[in-house]
Amino acid sequence: MSDLRVAVLTCSDSCADGTAEDESGRAIIDACEELGWLVVAYHVCADEMECVSTSLLEMADMERADIVLTLGGTGLGPRDITPEATERIVERTVPGIAEAVREASRGTDSPCLMSRATAGTRGRSLIINLPGGLAPTLAAFERIAPHLQDAVDMMHDDDRG
Repeated sequence: MSDLRVAVLTCSDSCADGTAEDESGRAIIDACEELGWLVVAYHVCADEMECVSTSLLEMADMERADIVLTLGGTGLGPRDITPEATERIVERTVPGIAEAVREASRGTDSPCLMSRATAGTRGRSLIINLPGGLAPTLAAFERIAPHLQDAVDMMHDDDRG
């Protein structure tokens, strides 16, 4: 796979305030680059609706990322707002991707049953919520990565009926 433009958004209070390293974000960036994809943006936001929504809009509309991957903020915690921020800006949801993300995380220490992750499209961008922990994030990415080029091709094919 190549030619995909990818943006990565880590949603974490502790990463945003510098008390934790963003291991998951770095790992996903490395995985994307190993596949030959161009990482066009990387942001770290606190779990705040405006920060997450604004970053998603910038990545999709201004950076023109084909794929926007969010990491974290999908659980049941009171500050976990990534799905709501995503749903606020997407035009169509893609439930199958969110289901695959949860299924892939099932074999890790992640509490996948409590994941509220979503996926959807905005214009020509596909936005996907991944979990925040390193092992579930990588497991989910490995599960969906082989299908992302096809998804982008479908989104960009104006001749499909």
